[in-house]
Amino acid sequence: MTIRVVIADDQELVRSGFSMILDAQPDITVVADVGDGAAAVAAVREHQPEVTLLDIRMPTMDGIEAARRICAESASRVIMLTTFDQDDYIYEALYAGASGFLLKDVRRDDLVHAVRVVAAGDSLLAPSVTRQIISDITGRHRPGPPRSAAAPDARLDVLTTRERETLHLLGRGLANAEIAQTLVVSEHTVKTHVSNVLTKLGLRDRTQAVICAYETGLITAGEN
Repeated sequence: MTIRVVIADDQELVRSGFSMILDAQPDITVVADVGDGAAAVAAVREHQPEVTLLDIRMPTMDGIEAARRICAESASRVIMLTTFDQDDYIYEALYAGASGFLLKDVRRDDLVHAVRVVAAGDSLLAPSVTRQIISDITGRHRPGPPRSAAAPDARLDVLTTRERETLHLLGRGLANAEIAQTLVVSEHTVKTHVSNVLTKLGLRDRTQAVICAYETGLITAGEN
C-alpha cells in the first residue's frame, strides 16, 4: 500500500526538503504540500492522506487548530513538526489528536520511519519518551492534587478489570511485550486489550491512552 502524505509548513525549504525525501521512497507519495493550516485542512479533505505533517506555527490557521479539524473530520494521522522551544504546544497538540512529533531538523531515515510508523497506526513517541513528556506537561498544565487512584474517573467504568490494568501499564509507558510479561498473557491478547481500550474510550492511539491514564487518576505523574 502506498502511504499518501500531506505536508504543511510555512517554510518552503522545509516542505520541499521533506517532499523530496518522502517521494523518493517506493511506498510513500506526497500528494500535497501547503503553507498554512487552512490549506492543510483543505488538502486533507481532497486527498484523504494516511499521514499529515503539520508545523505548529503557521499563518491563517495554526497547526493545533488544523490538527483538531483534520483528526475530527478524517482518518489521517497527524505528526506535528516542532522545535525544542515549542514544548508548551505539545500538550494541546496531543489533545487535538496528534500521533507524535518530529523536530524540523530530523534525520532523513527518521523522517521516513516516522511516517511509516504513524501510518501503521502506532504513536511516534517511544513509550518511555511518551511517559516523560506527558508526566512533565500534565504537571505544568494541570495544577492541583491528582485524582485518587482508588477513585478513578467514571469514564473507566466501561472497561473490564483487565482492560484497566492494560491502560494503567500503557500510562506507565510499557510496550506490548512488557505488558504481556507483566500480565502473564500473550502479546496477541495485549493487542486485543489495547484495541478494546482505545475503542471504548474513543481514543485514536496509544499516546492519547497515556493522557487518559493520567487524566482519569488511574496513574499519577510521579508513578514509576
